[in-house]
Formats: sequence, structure tokens, C-alpha cells
Amino acid sequence: MRDRLGWLGIVRLGLVQTALGSIVVLTTSTMNRVMVVELALPAILPGALVAFHYALQFLRPRWGYGSDVGGRRTPWIMGGVATLAIGGTGAAVATALMAESLTAGLVLATVSFALIGIGVGAAGTSLLAFLANRVAEDRRGAAATIVWLMMIAGFVVTTIVAGHFLDPFSLSRLVAITAAVSALAVLVTALALWNIEEPAASVAKDSKAVARPSFREALAEVWNEARARRFTIFVFVSMLAYSMQDLILEPFAGIMFGLTPGETTKLAGVQHGGVFSGMALVALTGSAGLGLGSLRTWTIGGCLASAVALLGLAAAGTGSPDFPLRATVFALGLANGAFAVAAIGSMMQLAGSGAKSREGVRMGLWGAAQAVAFGMGGFLGALGADVLRQVVETPVTAYTTVFLVEALLFLVAARLAAGAIDNEAAVAVDGGTVPDHPFPELGRR
Repeated sequence: MRDRLGWLGIVRLGLVQTALGSIVVLTTSTMNRVMVVELALPAILPGALVAFHYALQFLRPRWGYGSDVGGRRTPWIMGGVATLAIGGTGAAVATALMAESLTAGLVLATVSFALIGIGVGAAGTSLLAFLANRVAEDRRGAAATIVWLMMIAGFVVTTIVAGHFLDPFSLSRLVAITAAVSALAVLVTALALWNIEEPAASVAKDSKAVARPSFREALAEVWNEARARRFTIFVFVSMLAYSMQDLILEPFAGIMFGLTPGETTKLAGVQHGGVFSGMALVALTGSAGLGLGSLRTWTIGGCLASAVALLGLAAAGTGSPDFPLRATVFALGLANGAFAVAAIGSMMQLAGSGAKSREGVRMGLWGAAQAVAFGMGGFLGALGADVLRQVVETPVTAYTTVFLVEALLFLVAARLAAGAIDNEAAVAVDGGTVPDHPFPELGRR
């Protein structure tokens, strides 16, 4: 039996999630806005690029399988972050190149977003599988919270700092900031992973006695698990709802409220700050012994609250200059965070609960469902906004219609959550089976 990770080891892996988030947020938020507003390109273009990078992540189960049978997760994590860094920097260069040559910029952007998809998939899947395999069962909920909060922290810090340095805006400044963030992310990852896993020789010796079924056999075993299959469907629908506004929120704020690139990047920071707060809220109410319900309750409630916040965001289309945009965006993030951290805790619990050791494949399956849904949601949101702008009187109406559709999807996700997360998986937030850690409330991913 390999040594379990302590709290320091969990935090170190959380730093890797911070590094991942810092690069991803620039490619999916800031560069998207620059293409749509500054370069006056249709929203479908960045939507297609982001969808492409998510589509490549359908390979996550295969990468998870590779780290399962290979025995070591850290080479997959380090290689994934390095690949992501190259892709992120390349995407910034491609965005700048589009101002001179759209064709050349698109070619480079396609290659770059492919690297982003491969990097995120390889690193993210192996990281979560490492946690599920090496963290004690009574700490998995806390580990999920810590790691995810640190990823959101990467979003928040990067958007705030990058937003500050992006003004006055220039394409060369965008490239320089992205390259600096990417280099720092690789360095942080390398330091975080140093000596956290046993040497390759030791792993190879331990793995000789482990049966190695084919990838298809391993995937079939996981899919035949009823709990894993139901949870996969819930993840797909909920993440589809979660992501539809991802590519249109900043352009909407720029068009409706006249915000600059730096200001809309900061607005994304407000949203991610809300997500961070929502996750912390679930954790802190549990640790305080307030007994506010199970993870299942938080998941359903978070989906419903997200729908309400999106209805509020749609109300911004009325054109009132006094509309509380920042507060509404923060509320959306708060609800998203509460729902997401409950789902992450359940995922962590379910990953190691199958009949055989298939943590990487299970995480890969759920990660693939999440990634494909994210890609489809962002793409469909951008496509819907573009199509509706051709048939409605004002661009704002197109954006608010997408927000309304997203709210409806969250209602569907809430219904699915009621059947996807059973009482056994939905560990009570008031302390049930996760007693001795600062975030006892979230035992589920």
C-alpha cells in the first residue's frame, strides 16, 4: 500500500490546479473577448476554437488509463502542463497575428488550441486520479475542495493581475502577459511535483503483480457500473448549462455596458471570485456544524440558484444604467461554485469506490463528459448569440436569450442531480463521514 498524501501534499497538488487555471482563463475569457470586440470577428470563431480544445478531451479516459497502468501520475501531469503552456502562449500569438493575417492566425490558433486541449486533459485527469488514489477516503472531500478552490484562486488572481497590466491594451501586451503566466505556471508545477511520488523503479516493481486489461475492457468495466454511468449523464448536462455563457459574458458586458478589455477581464475575475466564495461557503457551513444539508442538497440548490442568477443577468437587457452587473455576475459565480464543489466531492468519492482500481478511467470518463459539455455549451452559446443577432433588433436581445436558455438547462440539471447522486454518495455536510478536516462538508467527487 502506497503512502497516503498528507495535507501538505494535497496543497502542493492544488498548486498544479492553480497553474492550470491561470493559463486556461486567459485563453477562454480574455482572448475570446479580444477576438470578438477588438478584432470584430464573429463570436463563433473563438467559440469553435474553444469547442475544439474541449472536443479533444474526449481522450481523457485513455490518458487516465495510461497513468493507471503505468503506475506514475506525475509525468502525465508535468507533460500536460508544459503542453498547455506552449498552447496558451501560441494562442496569444495567434490572436495578435489575426490582426495582420486572419488565415495565418487561424492556422496557428487551431494548433495552439489542440495543444491546450491535450495539455489540460492529460494533466487534469492524472491529477484528480492521483488524488482519488492517494488521499485517504475520509479526506477526499476536503482534498477536492482545497484543490478546486486553488484552481479558482488561479482564475481570480490571473484575471485581476492580467486585467491591470492589459490596460492600456495592445496585442503585444497580451502576448507578453500570456507568455509570462505560462512560464510561471510550468515553474510552479515543477516545484509542486518535486519528489511527491515514488521513483519509477519502485512503481514498476509494485505494478508487476497488477493485471493490465486493455483500454476497452477497462472502459467497459467502468461504464457498466450503474453509479458511474448515471453520474456521467448528470455531469454532461450540468456542465452544458454551466458553460453556455462562458464565451459571451465579456462581449455582452463590452457591448451592453461599454466596458474596456481590462474591465471585462476584471468582471470575469468577479465571477470567479463568486465561484471561490460559493465553494468556501459550502465548506465553511459544514465545518461550522450548521447542518445545512447534504452534498446532494447543495448540488440541486446550486443548480436552482444558478438558474435564478441567469434570469437576473437576462434582466440586464432592459438597458437600465443602474443595473447591478457586478453583483449579478458575482451571484452567478456564487451559485455555480456551491453546485460545482458538491459535484466535485461526489466525484472524488465515487472515483475510488468501484470494484477495481480504475480511478484514472473513471476520472477520465467524467472529465471527458465535462469537457465535451463545456465545449458544446460554449460553442452553442456563441453560435446562438451570432444567429439571433441576425434576426432580432438588438445584439443585447440575442445575448439575453442565451442566458434564458442556460437557466432552463440548469433547471433540468437540478432534476437530474436528484437521481444521479444517491444518499450513499451524498455525504452529509454536517459532518457525517468526513470529520477531521477544515472542509468536512464536501465528500463527493
